[in-house]
Amino acid sequence: MKHIGVIGAGAVGLACAFHLRRAGCRVTLVDGTGAVSGASYGNAGTFAPYACVPVNNPSVFPNIPHYLLSGDSPFRIRPAYVPRMLPWLASFLRHSTPVRSRASSAALATLLLKAQSGWDPILDAVGRDLIDGQECLYLYETEAAFHAAGPDLDYRRQLGVAFDLLEQADISALEPALAPRFTQGVLFRGSWRFRSPHRLLLKLAEHLARQDVHLIREEACRIETGDEGAILHVRTGAPLAFDQIVLAAGAKSRALAASCGDSIPLDTERGYHVAFQAGEGLLSRPCGLAERGIYMTPMMGELRAAGTVELAGFTQKRSTGLLNHIESSARVAVPALSGPTTTWLGFRPTLPDGLPVMGFSRRSKRVIYAFGHQHVGLTLAGMTGEIVADLATGKSLKTDITPFLCNRFVRG
Repeated sequence: MKHIGVIGAGAVGLACAFHLRRAGCRVTLVDGTGAVSGASYGNAGTFAPYACVPVNNPSVFPNIPHYLLSGDSPFRIRPAYVPRMLPWLASFLRHSTPVRSRASSAALATLLLKAQSGWDPILDAVGRDLIDGQECLYLYETEAAFHAAGPDLDYRRQLGVAFDLLEQADISALEPALAPRFTQGVLFRGSWRFRSPHRLLLKLAEHLARQDVHLIREEACRIETGDEGAILHVRTGAPLAFDQIVLAAGAKSRALAASCGDSIPLDTERGYHVAFQAGEGLLSRPCGLAERGIYMTPMMGELRAAGTVELAGFTQKRSTGLLNHIESSARVAVPALSGPTTTWLGFRPTLPDGLPVMGFSRRSKRVIYAFGHQHVGLTLAGMTGEIVADLATGKSLKTDITPFLCNRFVRG
């Protein structure tokens, strides 16, 4: 029986472990912070197969001064961090041109529109009590914003994303707690929400433990490959030997990929959430505030307002401005909200073309990459697990992963 080590016990790592175990592999998880920490803990909790328009798109060009200087932008770049990430930013801008951005969207859509198939076996195993089928609703406060979104909506429809357009009266009928300020809405078919992504993923971790998938709480430091297998060097314990290693460490994957000989321009998007004590009574579904860059998702015991993008590196210092932006935006949308109870900061793994990295390392098939999912890690976790299991067991892939291979960053 092939022994696979999976680095990372977030949504993607757990889903990889599930599908590998289902395929008959022996699996060991390795994560220094335990299961379900990082971005998997505090996300917006949406299953979003419609989310095929990446952050890198033509709208970034006229807004660069706003991102650097504004106090109310949901996308911010800390000026002090700019020199350090200039190569990443240059590549990000190259991939924000219309042709390249559309290519990223098309590639993402090939995964997103099949994403349910990767989650179904997981939900069959752990139960569906922590998901809810109410579809996600995008909201627009002005006709101008809705009109500006038209080309992206048209392209989503061309790619196969199904949605319904709503007027103000339709929005009020669906969600009466919303302020009557939203002139247009988009209801995305086939989307749904996690009532608690954290609890569901913990249930998945418990299921894996019952399937003899062991979790080793060690920090992964370096991967070494050879003809006989792969060795994972960890911070304090003895090296761990595997037949193959899956790298699914999210924002921490860059250095480990470098130890395999792959230079991958992975950086971090700092995302925030503000939780309000509201339970699942005020809103019935995830509601995205298009102009404000946040989602509001009803969860067990809270309404979670989450989102924004901050390029500022791997530091714990929080942006008071972004937290205030999220809180004030949620209050504008839902006037009945009480005071916030908790806030959170997490680090999304992000690549300049908006696509994850999946597939073998360039130098060795002993290492499989599964990281960089940006805003859609929860949605694509199951699909990624299916792809990883097929790669590990030598099965034919059901999806072309060429756009996601690590060699796309090699020039010349």
